[in-house]
Amino acid sequence: MAGKLIQINGPLVRAELKQACIGEQVRLGKLNLMGEVIGREGKVALIQVYEDTESLIPGEKVEALGHPLSVELGPGLIGQIFDGVQRPLQQLVQLSGDYIPRGIDIPALKRDIKWDFKPCAELSPGTMLSGGKSLGTVPETKLITHQILLPPETQGELLWLAEAGLYTLNDPIARIKTAQGSEKSLYLSHHWPVRTPRPYSYRVDAIAPLITGQRIFDTFFPLLKGGKACIPGPFGAGKTMVQQQIARWSDADIVIYVGCGERGNELVDVLETFPKIIDPKSKLSLMERTILVANTSNMPVVAREASIYVGVTIAEYYRDQGLDVVMVADSTSRWAEALREVAARLGQMPVEEGYPAYLASRLAAFYERSGRVQTLNSEQGSVTLIGAVSPPGGDFSEPVTGHTKEIVQTFWALSKELADARHYPAVSWTESFSEYVAITADWWSEHVHPDWQKLRAEALSLLAHAHELMRIVNLVGAEALSQEQRWILTSADLIKEGILQQSALDEVDCYASPQKQFLLLQIMLLIYHQGAGLIQLGMPVHELNQLALLSKAKRCKGTYSSEQTEHLKQFITQIKNDFQHYYDEYQQESL
Repeated sequence: MAGKLIQINGPLVRAELKQACIGEQVRLGKLNLMGEVIGREGKVALIQVYEDTESLIPGEKVEALGHPLSVELGPGLIGQIFDGVQRPLQQLVQLSGDYIPRGIDIPALKRDIKWDFKPCAELSPGTMLSGGKSLGTVPETKLITHQILLPPETQGELLWLAEAGLYTLNDPIARIKTAQGSEKSLYLSHHWPVRTPRPYSYRVDAIAPLITGQRIFDTFFPLLKGGKACIPGPFGAGKTMVQQQIARWSDADIVIYVGCGERGNELVDVLETFPKIIDPKSKLSLMERTILVANTSNMPVVAREASIYVGVTIAEYYRDQGLDVVMVADSTSRWAEALREVAARLGQMPVEEGYPAYLASRLAAFYERSGRVQTLNSEQGSVTLIGAVSPPGGDFSEPVTGHTKEIVQTFWALSKELADARHYPAVSWTESFSEYVAITADWWSEHVHPDWQKLRAEALSLLAHAHELMRIVNLVGAEALSQEQRWILTSADLIKEGILQQSALDEVDCYASPQKQFLLLQIMLLIYHQGAGLIQLGMPVHELNQLALLSKAKRCKGTYSSEQTEHLKQFITQIKNDFQHYYDEYQQESL
């Protein structure tokens, strides 16, 4: 079905398309630019264009394609770099160089690769199949075995299933008879509309934490596999480094990084860095389990909005294969700005800071696509969503941060003050929170130690007390504090330097297992309690501050790896023995 352009207003155009549906994909003009119908006014369709509309003129042809904006899902996704509408950037560069021409259209997945397909042994002609069932497997990478799933909306009687062998994406691997009596061929890949969440059987309670190896997250503000988190922070606070650490060290099967409207140079750094990073668990390239979606701030603004949905749809696809997927969106602020620009061009009533009234509902709908589920193939998989937010001037009260804070259960607030003080990761322990603590306590109790929740609460209480004491120090000086209060400040510094600070560039300190994290927490709180007892006996705090074991405790994080937990246990014994010696000395002096 074809029509013609009537009006062009930046990325928003109007065209005569009598029967085009809202959400339908279209091609515009001589350049075949890609667009999507977002509204109707009688016979006129409102279209947002995912490419620059310069040189487009009224009267040019508009063709409706009969399907919504969709992504191709199948083997070959992992290791790829896509733009905001799933065009493979690496192949585009090979075809046209660094400057990609408008209107270019190539398949998201390569057609010339032959995949080693192995059919499911229990399937035979006559078997009734329902959507989401696995037809067989393909080794996609050295780490991931890709299940070939029946499209969720497809069902019928299996007529033929291909034998084990090598097949391209253009080769049929099965044929079914649908309920309408027609025959349908199935392939290694299929398409799915990005704005429609992929179906599943039912939601499952998430119980296991996402282990990132970063102490400030795992120990103090945990996130569940299937949970939703937010990383708000101003420019220069270290959001990109935090996201890279999560991508590198998290115990997820698949990592999807969506660069949504970030600066080009920053995203180029990610694109160049990720392929060089070695996955510490497999010793292979991180790209063996990573997918990148790149849509920089200089790219068309509405493609920025689509990139978020492209990323989460791919995440749901791998979830349906029974895998744990982490998707990092950097940043949802730029996505919200795209919504604001389109809404302004449509003449919609602005509300807070010019954002459309539906901002909160769009954010909630996006984060609601996270979760742990029972798949249609009777497996369990999860999508964990982590959205970075870039509030202007670090103002956490602005609409995107405020609405996101109400939606997510884990809030990792980055502090510019901590970043300026070279405290990384610059996560504020006073502004951050996690609502998953009670759930993860069961996991920590079973796999690490039953005292985790108690020690975590005590450490946070100590940090909060020290924060209040520092206000007094800043007003009247440290002389106004008692010996006990000065020791609280020293102990809080121990926790900050020995636990919360973590170097992403140190081979030992860049990752800490849950066991190592708990032992470090035990060490710092043991020193605090033992020192408080000595102060009650009369030992001045300046003598405590000179003890050599305090410096050794701070260095433990970089001295002992996650495999050397026995050394940390021996250090705990040493701390007890040393303090017992000090106790004996002071008790004798008091007599």
